[in-house]
Amino acid sequence: MKKNKIGFLTIASAIIWALVILACAFVLKSTPFKEDVVYILLAGATLHLLFIWIPLGKQSKKIEK
Repeated sequence: MKKNKIGFLTIASAIIWALVILACAFVLKSTPFKEDVVYILLAGATLHLLFIWIPLGKQSKKIEK
């Protein structure tokens, strides 16, 4: 895997989780209910898996072959 691709995916991962954390802070600030935060965290984890780890897995399989 190219170093540029790994660097891009690392930065993309950091951006996704930064947005997730900011969204959680926004929800917690405006409401006493913490259940809403679970949905934001699940969405962040799903996006992280879809856009970061699946492409990394595909790329590593290409390198192995």
